[in-house]
Amino acid sequence: MKLTSYIGQDGRESCGIVTGTIDNPVGIIDLGDRYTTLKALLADEGGLAYAQSQAGREPTVAFAGAKLLPVVSNPDKIFCVGVNFASHVRETGREMPPKPMIFMRFAESQVGANQDMISPKVSDQFDYEGELAVVVGKRCRYVPEDKALDYVAGYSCYNDGSVRDWQRHSQQFGPGKNFVATGAFGPWMVTRDEIPDVGALSMKTRLNGREVQTATLDDLIFDVPALIAYCSSFITLEAGDVIITGTTGGVGAFHKPPLWMKAGDTVEVEISGIGILRNSIAKEADDFAIL
Repeated sequence: MKLTSYIGQDGRESCGIVTGTIDNPVGIIDLGDRYTTLKALLADEGGLAYAQSQAGREPTVAFAGAKLLPVVSNPDKIFCVGVNFASHVRETGREMPPKPMIFMRFAESQVGANQDMISPKVSDQFDYEGELAVVVGKRCRYVPEDKALDYVAGYSCYNDGSVRDWQRHSQQFGPGKNFVATGAFGPWMVTRDEIPDVGALSMKTRLNGREVQTATLDDLIFDVPALIAYCSSFITLEAGDVIITGTTGGVGAFHKPPLWMKAGDTVEVEISGIGILRNSIAKEADDFAIL
């Protein structure tokens, strides 16, 4: 089952089931009469079962005409994992990390599929990072690795757009990872039952049709159960929280010359069995300010 978040015809947020295949999505079965957000659906113990019971209905919204939101538009927490692919560790010249490197994103920094990612006016070093996103399905704390997948609702694609010069202002990644509308999340969440082995998935990132990243997810240093166990040890995970598992080698910063995203570009993150997250790039207006 594929679940998404979007703006309905009445201008309000809703969520629903995507019909069709990952290669040819057709429509959305709206669930907004019961759950206005996907987070609310996941927080309800019977939410996924209710969605499954509605999967045979006719779609009420054409997928092509829907304005997609980040899969979870209002997560309590967005955990990002730095240098978590062995290939990316090698290209950075770092040592293999003994523990997951965790930093946080804010919801304001995200956009949905088919929306513009915004290159901020204060930098020209806007980089792509294709990643797997894990959506937490229920509240948990101190989860052992062998039980961790029981707390996963599903998986999605993520582009952890990174403003590299701001990321490198200090040892803290936060500023370079939280400019408004720099991360993309979508186009939907595929429920866990459809992904029996995350490590068998392949991931690619394309910039203007050129393949710039490719990997299989068995290259993760800390896999999904390890990340859930680790994060749930220092804080309570809630339904709708998101763990972005890290990017593979090939980021633009390590191309020679560096390969930055710029206005007019199109970037795609594709994960087998999940789908394609596609976004265009726009430049923030020089005179933009909120005073």
